[in-house]
Amino acid sequence: MENANNLKELVREKYAQIALQDKDTNASSCCGSGSCSTDVYNIMSEDYTTLEGYNPDADLGLGCGLPTQFAKIKKGDVVIDLGSGAGNDCFIARAEAGEDGRVIGIDFTEAMIEKARKNAEARGFQNVEFRSGDIEHMPVTSNFANVIVSNCVLNLVPNKNGVFAEIFRVLKPGGHFSISDVVLTGSLPASLQQAAEMYAGCVSGASQKEMYLELIAQNGFKNVTIQKEKPIIIPDDILDKYLSPEELAAFKSQKAGIYSITVYAEKPAADCCEPGSGCC
Repeated sequence: MENANNLKELVREKYAQIALQDKDTNASSCCGSGSCSTDVYNIMSEDYTTLEGYNPDADLGLGCGLPTQFAKIKKGDVVIDLGSGAGNDCFIARAEAGEDGRVIGIDFTEAMIEKARKNAEARGFQNVEFRSGDIEHMPVTSNFANVIVSNCVLNLVPNKNGVFAEIFRVLKPGGHFSISDVVLTGSLPASLQQAAEMYAGCVSGASQKEMYLELIAQNGFKNVTIQKEKPIIIPDDILDKYLSPEELAAFKSQKAGIYSITVYAEKPAADCCEPGSGCC
């Protein structure tokens, strides 16, 4: 538990630093500002600029996919974004859900929450809100959301099983999620696994791909589908910080891989609620 709390504080501190930096000077990437090759921005993030609702002030380049694009959001939906940062995916979701929809972003970094609220206020969005909270214990009632999205966040949470259990609780029966995350096939070298910066950079906290998908199924979801998958290649100038030349050569020769995946899954409608509860 102590180690998990330490990791959370590491992430909170790192992402607070990114939130407080000027966007023009922030070498935005999942690996954080100033700690990685500038090429990481192009490796981890994807291009949001063609999506309706895109807000450049809210795009810190911290994602690893486009979950909102795949999330099948309908007009009037209630959408929750886990680890909402400066609000990028929330504003895309708002464009999909429309004026009759509702979008809630949850983040545990206060500097991010403040930045996101300012972005929403500047645009007069009345149906987008940002709540401070831990996604392992969401500040949301059960059977509330139609859709949950998240972008490169669950890999930063030590208790991933707890997050999937919370997603199941918060989704309405028949609701679904679309989540982009970093997963592994094979093992990382010990020096990468132990590096704090690599954890905050979405890599060393990542789960094995098959284990990640199994956690989703174990928590009761059905129709688990990988909507998109792409390899992530860490630049040598980052790896050189943690690996000797021999270790780097061995890492490159093995069949281990780092991938960004976007996963879709549904909460079964049959697991509805108590009769007369009105949530179905």
